[in-house]
Amino acid sequence: MSAKDAPPPLPEPLLVEVADSHTHLDMQSGTVEEALVKAAAVGVTTVVQVGCDVKGSRWAAETAAAHERVHAAVALHPNEAPRIVLGDPEGLSRQGVREGGGEAALDDALGEIDRLAALPYVRGVGETGLDFFRTGPEGIAAQERSFRAHIEIAKRHGKALVIHDRDAHADVLRVLDEEGAPERTVFHCYSGDAAMAGICAAKGYYMSFAGNVTFKNAQHLRDALAVAPLELVLVETDAPFLTPAPYRGRPNAPYLIPVTLRAMAEVRGIGEEEMAGAVAANTARAFDY
Repeated sequence: MSAKDAPPPLPEPLLVEVADSHTHLDMQSGTVEEALVKAAAVGVTTVVQVGCDVKGSRWAAETAAAHERVHAAVALHPNEAPRIVLGDPEGLSRQGVREGGGEAALDDALGEIDRLAALPYVRGVGETGLDFFRTGPEGIAAQERSFRAHIEIAKRHGKALVIHDRDAHADVLRVLDEEGAPERTVFHCYSGDAAMAGICAAKGYYMSFAGNVTFKNAQHLRDALAVAPLELVLVETDAPFLTPAPYRGRPNAPYLIPVTLRAMAEVRGIGEEEMAGAVAANTARAFDY
């Protein structure tokens, strides 16, 4: 194993227990049990496992049912919706090459997300939203239709809405305004600037910060974190992606939350225990556990 593939060392444990508000255990190496034990050893005692397609959402629900400290969120990722409708000839997703199934296939998939969203250990509907980074203009209609459907599902079941917003800030905010956002709405891996943080704050949207808040080129994220109301701030790994500095590029996992949380406390100019206490309370409130 090269140094780049090696898992980073365990950070100093947090003294206040916190939750990883967004992780993908199904994409990480090792077992769920191993990941949870390692995380708990450093004070990360709860995780929200997030689905990105029908199969991953079923897995999230099953995993949450089996583990008391795992909560599930279920959805079709914004990039998944166009692949269902139009096909995926290059096999860009984990499901490989697929034929397009048209609108009926999207309806079927949304029906399964709706069924899963009713389960008691499913606490969120997401990650859903818009992603104009990977999806070309031909896929935008499917993305937006899927996003609107997820908003309706979240509201009907009284679950948190977990938003993936990549290069689509204005349109995500527009659709939320048009549909009416659920009572609890979380911008996962918050990617906007301080001005957008002001808009989210005014609407009561939670902003969840990931390891990229530690990256040198991410001053706009630190500026956003500095002005976001503390009671609306969450922390996440989005593991195995977005490993915080100084481990950028190596595999991420929930046990690395303390690295990001300490960087966030520094940005806010508060102690890590105050930061941890706030995000722990906020995550429990956002996901209603």
